[in-house]
Amino acid sequence: MKKIVVIDGQGGRMGAALVSQLRGMELPAQIIAVGANSAATAAMLKAGAHAGATGENPVAVCCAEADVILGPMGVITANALLGEITPKMAAAVSESPAQKVLIPVNRCSVTVVGVQELPLGDYVRLAAQKVRELLAG
Repeated sequence: MKKIVVIDGQGGRMGAALVSQLRGMELPAQIIAVGANSAATAAMLKAGAHAGATGENPVAVCCAEADVILGPMGVITANALLGEITPKMAAAVSESPAQKVLIPVNRCSVTVVGVQELPLGDYVRLAAQKVRELLAG
């Protein structure tokens, strides 16, 4: 079974929305929530993730085993999300062989030019659709 790892921090709002959207698609995959803090993990578990863990080591372990990683753009940037993403976390995500589906969030000191500004809900929908395409082949 494919493994989808959803990573988020802060209150987990984006991660929870991603998990909810993915669960609604009934994909043939296990959705694993990894929070940079316990509130984010709890929000993603409440949204329907199959399993969840919190912190630096779970990010490293889960990213090594993932087929797809989802989250805000900041998960590949050390010290993003107000410092919640450690350098080890950012390295684990960026070095993972998994396909990464990242949502551009300009609050992480990263601006992606050429990307249309959309509401978070639209980005979540687009990210979930991309995961479906990736899992389909």
